[in-house]
Amino acid sequence: MNYTVENLEKSMAKVTITVDADKFEEAMQKSYLKNKKNITVQGFRRGKAPRKMIEKMYGEGVFYEDAANFAIDEAYGEFFDNNDLDIVSRPEIEVAEIGEGKDFVFTATVAVKPEVTLGDYKGVEVAKREVKVMAADVNAEIDKVREQNSRMITVENRGIKKDDTAIIDFVGSVDGVEFQGGTGKDYPLVIGSHSFIDNFEDQLVGKKVGEEVDVNVTFPEEYHAEELKGKEALFKVTIKEIKMKELPKADDEFASEVSEFETLKEYKASVKKSLTERRKEEAKREKENEAVAAVVDNMTVELPEPMVDAETNQMIQEFATNLSQQGMAIDQYMQMTGMTPAVLKTQMAPQAEARIKTRLALEAVVEAEGIKVSDKDIDKELEEMANMYQMELDKVKEALGDAGREQVAKDVANKKAVDFIVKNAVEVEKADEEAEKEDK
Repeated sequence: MNYTVENLEKSMAKVTITVDADKFEEAMQKSYLKNKKNITVQGFRRGKAPRKMIEKMYGEGVFYEDAANFAIDEAYGEFFDNNDLDIVSRPEIEVAEIGEGKDFVFTATVAVKPEVTLGDYKGVEVAKREVKVMAADVNAEIDKVREQNSRMITVENRGIKKDDTAIIDFVGSVDGVEFQGGTGKDYPLVIGSHSFIDNFEDQLVGKKVGEEVDVNVTFPEEYHAEELKGKEALFKVTIKEIKMKELPKADDEFASEVSEFETLKEYKASVKKSLTERRKEEAKREKENEAVAAVVDNMTVELPEPMVDAETNQMIQEFATNLSQQGMAIDQYMQMTGMTPAVLKTQMAPQAEARIKTRLALEAVVEAEGIKVSDKDIDKELEEMANMYQMELDKVKEALGDAGREQVAKDVANKKAVDFIVKNAVEVEKADEEAEKEDK
């Protein structure tokens, strides 16, 4: 096998690979052995006809397709493992020459890692951030815990208010005819949740248990059921029960029940400490993101389309995995949102491009600054992964293998690049942010 590489525009390369005739003959024989059982030749039992007889009857090209695939897989795999190109996409294959007794020639057009020209990456400006936690912030956090520990109690002797849960029966009709999905029994409707059609919940406010209410609504033009779009509907609603949330009082007893502390004062101090640490971490991430984004803006790079396409597909796969973990298939998601695969890909593409540029910028800084990663650095990262996934360290190493360890090394190097960029960034007061602070 031999090959030549032609560099194309926009970080693309065209590789021409030649497989010698003897090697291609092996692929032809392999194709014959794979397919002969499916070919019938008069005078021979199925699968027993000689190759030459089959080629004479069906033409010598009868085995070309599989032979080409066998030859391409082996030859391109060998090229990929031994060449100096940094290939970042799947190859686009075209057969150039094929024939029995001849050299087999094909081309593989690939995207290669684009050249990056770094601009300023030292001294980039980032907004100065101050972490403050006020008493109102602490109380808001405690209110969330009170919400989590609330209980529903039945309300008597008053009408429905916002945030109440009304237990209702309802029957909906359009022009006097009931429609599918328009009936419910013992339905818990949270007033103000906007889970029903606009104005439905508003018409229940003030109503009491036992009342029957005529609720008039108009279905929106973009409603999912075609037959109801823009239609006026009447819902006959019966109020069966009214419930409200009762939050526990924020006192020492509450503090001792939801925390390790005996007093509300101690609990508040703990909440303030945790909230401060969280906001410090958020501010740190924001600073990192802003600094790296500035480096990306300052660099020059032209991304090959197949590279962006591959990254977009990877992000869609990640999105599908996240959805499945929440119990939803991506097909269901697209049906619910009215989205097509093409639209989803178009929406994801800018994010994919940004992710690639960030990665390339960090890799360029690693190279420019000669950032090194030691075995100790890698092992520390692997230990953190083991703790995160609650696995033994040896199991993590075994699962990753050499290729995985190499990727971890790249990730650690990129993290060091982020640290370098942030360390050398310059904090400045931003006028627009100051104005926002004053407004608050």
